[in-house]
Amino acid sequence: MKIVTSTNRRAVADLLSATRIRDRATEARAAAIVARVRRGGDAALARFVKELDGVGGAIEVPRRQWAAMARQAPPAVRAAIKRAVGHIRKVARKQVPAGWRLKVAPGIVVEQRVVPLGRVGCYVPAGRYPLPSSLLMTAVPARAAGVREVVVACPRPDAAVFAAALEAGVDRLFRMGGAHAVAALAYGTRTVPQVDKIVGPGNRWVAAAKSLVSADCGIDFYAGPTEILIVSATGPAAWIAADLIAQAEHDPDARAVFITSNRRLAERVAAEVERQMPGTGPARQALARHGGVIVCRSMAEAIALANQAASEHLVVGTEALARLVWNAGAVFVGGWTAQVAGDYAIGSNHVLPTAGAARHRGGLNAADFVKLVSVQRLTKAGLGRIAKTVTTLARAEGLEAHARSIEARQKAEGRRHKR
Repeated sequence: MKIVTSTNRRAVADLLSATRIRDRATEARAAAIVARVRRGGDAALARFVKELDGVGGAIEVPRRQWAAMARQAPPAVRAAIKRAVGHIRKVARKQVPAGWRLKVAPGIVVEQRVVPLGRVGCYVPAGRYPLPSSLLMTAVPARAAGVREVVVACPRPDAAVFAAALEAGVDRLFRMGGAHAVAALAYGTRTVPQVDKIVGPGNRWVAAAKSLVSADCGIDFYAGPTEILIVSATGPAAWIAADLIAQAEHDPDARAVFITSNRRLAERVAAEVERQMPGTGPARQALARHGGVIVCRSMAEAIALANQAASEHLVVGTEALARLVWNAGAVFVGGWTAQVAGDYAIGSNHVLPTAGAARHRGGLNAADFVKLVSVQRLTKAGLGRIAKTVTTLARAEGLEAHARSIEARQKAEGRRHKR
């Protein structure tokens, strides 16, 4: 694993650059798939499901079959899902925004209503293995927010996915994946209901399709290759190396970087990575392409680089460092707070922004499943109180009809008083 110094700006930029892996050929193919499903509905969807997912037969799995399928999961897996749901639900309920009603001034009242989305589509990847944890991280917050119908798309659901669906309160589950699943959820077919929002991680086909449909259907955010930054001057080198490798095993394009002011620790971590590294697989590829250690002149410089990178996952060694973080999808504090624990059971969400998007938003949460609708009320006196403010600003913007909308009410009230 390569070690670079912070003075080597080109090498640092290469390690920390917020890359969005774009493949024009994939995007063009995804656009063609989305268009065909949008036009062709179930017939087009069934062809893609058979051709690309290798799934025959009915696309929807009837709910009456879920329990039998879930029972095939080992009891320990079902128990772990149940415990994880309890933690995720507890955090999600805390995240739901509150409604309120405010008297701005006499006769002027503004209310905030919290309105759950009607139907949400949760995408559950099934690349090398299906990911029931992604179902939990999307469906449980949706339910906590009050979403009326939760629909899941997973190309190859296994017993653990069905157990997760039951525990999370999913309504319908479809065996479909990729761009065609996103298109079906966004536009609806006779079999698949149209959703208000699509959430959840996926491969480059899913990411491309979500971008394409975002003008017509809500999405959470673009999710590119996963990222982890670890910033610490102390700690067991073996733990740090294990965390880097763990995140790198997701994807050959994953980014895993350790930033420190401690040169000796940097060398020990690099050696541990080589010692622990599996012989082949995505982790080795990812760390060779996008992994490394940056040695800084100070920890202040280290945390500045971390904020600049705005990584999906940021692990910091101390509370003092955590207080200096403002750009990260999720922050993990201290050696015992293994980032992998956040993937499953801490309760916070593992669907997080990548490629620098943590500069402008955090991870998926219950607030993503509601709309904040403002309701305004004016009495006659309230309108009179702000009429001059409104007409003055309207005319400053050249919007004469806006001003007259207010004055029409004032004139009508004046005529009533004259009578």
